[in-house]
Amino acid sequence: MSPALDLHTKPDFSWASRIVLQWKHLMIPAKSTTSTTTTTTTVDNHVNHLQEEAWSSSSTVMAQMINMTSDQDVCEHETINFEQKKSDNAKMIKLKKELFDEILDFQSRALGTETLSELLAMKSKWDIKGGGTTPTPTKLPKVTVILNHFKRKTLCSQLDSLLRQTLPFHRVWVLAFGTASTTTTSPNPNPNYEQSLRRIVASYNDSRISFISSTYDFKYFGRFQMALQTDGDLVYILDDDMIPGRRMLEILSHVAGTDKYRNSVLGSIGRILPFRMKDFSFPSYRKFGVKEAGLYLPDPAYDILVDKVVQVDFLSSSWFLSSDLVKTLFIQDPFTFMTGEDLHLSYLLQKYRDAGSFVVPVDPSNKETWGDSEHRLAYVSETTVIFKDIVQVRDDQWWATLTSGYITQWAAMNPQKIDAFFYAHSLDEVAALAPLLEKFRSTIGKKAYIIVSGGRYCPCEDAAAALKWPMSVCKERRFKIFDIGIGSLTKVSPSEVPVVQAIYAAMKGLIKIYNPSVVIAVNDVDPNVKKALKMALDTGSVGGNGTAAAAKNASLILLPRASIPNALWIADVKSAALPFWNKMRISINIITQNRAESLRRLLKSLSDAYYLGDEVGISFNMDSKVDEETTREVGSFNWPHGTKTLRRRIIQGGLIRAVSESWYPASDDDYGLLLEDDIEVSPYYYMWIKYALLCYRYDPQVSLPELGSISLYTPRLVEVVKERPKWNPSEAFKKIHPHTPYLHQLPCSWGAVFFPKHWREFYVYMNMRFTENAKENPVQIPKSRTNGWQASWKKFLIDMMYLRGYVSLYPNFPDQASFSTNHMEPGAHIAAKDNVLSHNKHDFEVPLLTDDFRNYLPNGKMPPASKLPSINLFNQPVSLKGLKSAGAKLGQDVLRCQLNEIVVVDHDTGLPKGCVKF
Repeated sequence: MSPALDLHTKPDFSWASRIVLQWKHLMIPAKSTTSTTTTTTTVDNHVNHLQEEAWSSSSTVMAQMINMTSDQDVCEHETINFEQKKSDNAKMIKLKKELFDEILDFQSRALGTETLSELLAMKSKWDIKGGGTTPTPTKLPKVTVILNHFKRKTLCSQLDSLLRQTLPFHRVWVLAFGTASTTTTSPNPNPNYEQSLRRIVASYNDSRISFISSTYDFKYFGRFQMALQTDGDLVYILDDDMIPGRRMLEILSHVAGTDKYRNSVLGSIGRILPFRMKDFSFPSYRKFGVKEAGLYLPDPAYDILVDKVVQVDFLSSSWFLSSDLVKTLFIQDPFTFMTGEDLHLSYLLQKYRDAGSFVVPVDPSNKETWGDSEHRLAYVSETTVIFKDIVQVRDDQWWATLTSGYITQWAAMNPQKIDAFFYAHSLDEVAALAPLLEKFRSTIGKKAYIIVSGGRYCPCEDAAAALKWPMSVCKERRFKIFDIGIGSLTKVSPSEVPVVQAIYAAMKGLIKIYNPSVVIAVNDVDPNVKKALKMALDTGSVGGNGTAAAAKNASLILLPRASIPNALWIADVKSAALPFWNKMRISINIITQNRAESLRRLLKSLSDAYYLGDEVGISFNMDSKVDEETTREVGSFNWPHGTKTLRRRIIQGGLIRAVSESWYPASDDDYGLLLEDDIEVSPYYYMWIKYALLCYRYDPQVSLPELGSISLYTPRLVEVVKERPKWNPSEAFKKIHPHTPYLHQLPCSWGAVFFPKHWREFYVYMNMRFTENAKENPVQIPKSRTNGWQASWKKFLIDMMYLRGYVSLYPNFPDQASFSTNHMEPGAHIAAKDNVLSHNKHDFEVPLLTDDFRNYLPNGKMPPASKLPSINLFNQPVSLKGLKSAGAKLGQDVLRCQLNEIVVVDHDTGLPKGCVKF
């Protein structure tokens, strides 16, 4: 970080071509140290042709003349006439050490932290010592060292140190970019600096050491671009203020060869980025006087030394990594080319390679193990004791990485828990998601953020305007909107690969940090974006290097735009239940025979409903005598929400078989909606089912095993008694809430979804109790009209529910408006010859809900399970325990139990396995 920074302009940075065109004096030849090697040195085979074009004969002659001079004659040395600054601020020393101890304690538990001796005892792929005193050449790594110089007089000290290393280097490339420029914003005060460096390199007369220069200043990224050319195994990049101890190449190579640190970048100095403060904002990384500003490691100013390996957010002044990892720096455009290559490297290594950045410990008593044997050169310009001013561009850069999924040490140590991430790839998607996002953010106890693609797709500022948020949300260091900068990645390439890769990598990190219950997007989002979002969620596991715990069960919700304004109830679902959004499978099972016109009406109402982007299968169950018109209607019906299945009996089975055999659960998350063809449904029926399941079936804090089905219909009569009196639930429950949903012991046959465990149980029960003659049925419920029902599957389900205390959830809205209605058309029961009851259509045909039902619910949302009122088969208020007691008292179940016991079944098979107390 020696040169001054020009932050006002960004160069046209075409890396490969610019290097070829601008490097005028590529390298200086060196005399061979042996008689058998040639006098011309090369960087590697990839740049030989550049060398030949760049040199002129005069420069070659001059270089050879310079080689006659010894290194002692040309070397200059940096004068260090100052002491390392020390802080006398007791408060800051205490705060900094506290934070350092907290970080080490966390990393010790999450990763394991080793001392230098412990690191050297670990098994490594590089057998530096070969098990004895003589190195084994076949197992020695080839290390290319890159020295970048601009002003300092430290080159001789660096080369001397490298030549004394216990592990010989493979190559040393000395770089000088823009050192003689007269146009740079930070001109070198020594116009002969480049020539001085050239003479020094020549004086060492070592074919492994090469000098590379350019009049163009490639800034901090140029040295990493050069590293792409290495033919070595490992790269060691050093600032001109770093003079490594004698054993550094040996130590770093050994550590880089261990399984634990092979996929890492290693260094001697690093930084921990800021932590969140009590006001939920993040300070500048240069802010003085606060613990949360982070750490500079090691920091002698605060007496903080690194005696155990520590993971940092980025490294400074030196970087040691495999040559393969270097490529990662150029996957994505940096925030700026003028500075910040250190953070950009660590950020992209984690984002795309799951690689960490580590400061290697030293032996304080042995300078041979130090990465910077002259501490003062590096630390005096970096410590926060000296420079307290804010470098805004660096603050903007690290904040951009954190909001793009970079798992900093703060994020790893403080895993977050939010309810929802919203992802918008375009501005119109922001507008579509806005109502639900606002509902989440305005709901007490809920936490939700929006992620935008950024760049040319969806700039943060435009997204903020669409949400009617102040522009400041894109700059202030508080979580609200995340711009992951995807739009800047595809300026040239039309391929979808960079977009998928970048969204996946950013979202993976954000999901690990914030642990959302769901990620919400529109269902017509670009297919490549959808693919990336699914991949990021599927990767929900703890990342390498001790990253924060991930949302292993987070679900991706892809909502149709038209559904969003009517799906605001999602924000009221408990956070613990939301991850199960995609786990449930609801299928529609239609029983039809010879009512084609009725079937068309049902199918139209089903087609007009909101399905929230879910995959919903539909099946048609037809008896053997189905007519031609119905068959054609079923065959031609198009169902875009899932699979369509047709079933037709060979032998007429009748209604009891047609209904009971129309569906059987494939798993414990498979739910069956049974509909006869004279039913019609509300557009909101599916939302009611989904909402109820999430609240009362998938909320881990709710235990309601008695619930076996969810009704779409609200009855107006007490149908199980002879008189069939009228009944109004709004009136019955007005003291609780006139429109509270309620639990009823009566199953519904006019539109209901049945639960898998209870349906299996019902199958077994019906098989054990079915008789053609209803009078032979051993279950006789006192005063129940159902005792005389003949060909009714519902009669057997009523019996089982009564005996075991099961209930169904019912809606309760004004005028008994429901999610389904029965049009009372002639069929197996209505207007049948053997049915002596008359049916007043008004008593059965209820209005359908046509607006947002949540407005009628208590406090605008589903009440807690404990607040749901329950009634028995005869519409009388009875507790759930009281329902069980009545069934046990009857004592007519398939097993004989005590008065305080009911039958318990194996839910995998439905078979009874004993009695249990209630």
